[in-house]
Amino acid sequence: MKELILGGARSGKSRTAEQHAIDSGKQVIYIATATAGDDEMAQRIEHHQQQRPDHWRLIEEPFALTQTLQQQAAEDHCILVDCLTLWLTNMLINKESELALSVFELVEVLPMLPGDIIFVSNEVGNGIVPADPLSRRFCDEAGRLHQNLAQVCDRVTLVIAGLEQSLK
Repeated sequence: MKELILGGARSGKSRTAEQHAIDSGKQVIYIATATAGDDEMAQRIEHHQQQRPDHWRLIEEPFALTQTLQQQAAEDHCILVDCLTLWLTNMLINKESELALSVFELVEVLPMLPGDIIFVSNEVGNGIVPADPLSRRFCDEAGRLHQNLAQVCDRVTLVIAGLEQSLK
């Protein structure tokens, strides 16, 4: 089962994804894409760490997402990736020239990977169009990434106010 869980900031999407991972009954591998660039982000990371069960395996990977999925995917594993929009941000800022190929590889490889994979991502297309070019590019890239992944995922869920809405 491949699943994409979308939602706004503090919508409950990570908690929903974590519950789906627990419900899988499989060994959970948590791939964290965040980097602690400032104190506020470090606090967010710490909050997520405190919520996760201690027995989950943690891999911190801000860039090589597809390669990490290929290395870790197994029939008895549930991989939880939190979050795609932070991975996208990392790529846009640090490896922009590799972004298109990285997204293409992720979408192409995902259906062939064994086991369960759950992606968490921020839905950013419900707000106003950002004023600056980088933010507009980010919104465009996130929208395209979500559309492409939604096509290859078995299940797509939108979380609003902690409530799951099944889209697919």
